[in-house]
Amino acid sequence: MKNGGRHVVYNSPMPLEDYARKRNFSATPEPQGKVEDRKSRRLIYVIQKHKATHLHYDLRLEMGGVLKSWAVPKGPSYNPADKRLAVEVEDHPLDYASFEGVIPEGNYGAGTVIVWDQGAYELADGYDADPLVAWRKGKLHVRFHGKKLLGIWVLVRTRGPNSRDWLLFKKNDGDADPAADITRQRPESVKSGKTVEQVEKSQVAP
Repeated sequence: MKNGGRHVVYNSPMPLEDYARKRNFSATPEPQGKVEDRKSRRLIYVIQKHKATHLHYDLRLEMGGVLKSWAVPKGPSYNPADKRLAVEVEDHPLDYASFEGVIPEGNYGAGTVIVWDQGAYELADGYDADPLVAWRKGKLHVRFHGKKLLGIWVLVRTRGPNSRDWLLFKKNDGDADPAADITRQRPESVKSGKTVEQVEKSQVAP
C-alpha cells in the first residue's frame, strides 16, 4: 500500500489470530467471536474501562469485520491540548463490544471490564471514507456519536508506519471543552450503570 508516496508494509497477523492465541475460552467469559460482515450497518465503537494490572481505557473501532483496538492509559479528554498515548493492541471480535465482567486471575488481561461508552462513528473532515485505508495511512479523524463522546477526535500513528504507538486527542470543534474531565465526571458503565468497583464486587469469577 502507499502512504505519502512511500511503500508501507504493516505487519499484522490474520484477524483475531492474536486474540484467540492469548485466551483460554474455557477459563474466561470473554466472547470467542469471529470476523463479521456488517457493511449494511453503521460502524460501531466502544470504549471499555479495564482495571487490570493498570487501569486504562480500551478504544475499539469497527473496521474490516473486527474491532481495531487501542489501549489508552489516561482515557479520552475533551481538552484539545491533551495528547493521549494510545497503544494499538490485537483486534477483537465485534461481540466484544458488549462485554462487561471479570476476567479471572491467571488469564490474559485479568481484571474487571465495563462498557464505559459506546455508539456509532464515522470518519470526518473529508478523510478517507474507508476506515481501513485511513488506519493503514496512520491517521483517522473520527466523529463519535456516543453517550459520552461527541464530536471529532483524531487518532494519529507516531514513530513510523509499523509503530503501534498512536496519539488520541480532541479536535478543537464545538464539542471541545478544556474544563471537562469526562473520565472523572462519568466513571460509570453505559450498559449497567455500575462503576468498575461495583462490577468487581458483584461478580464472582468462574
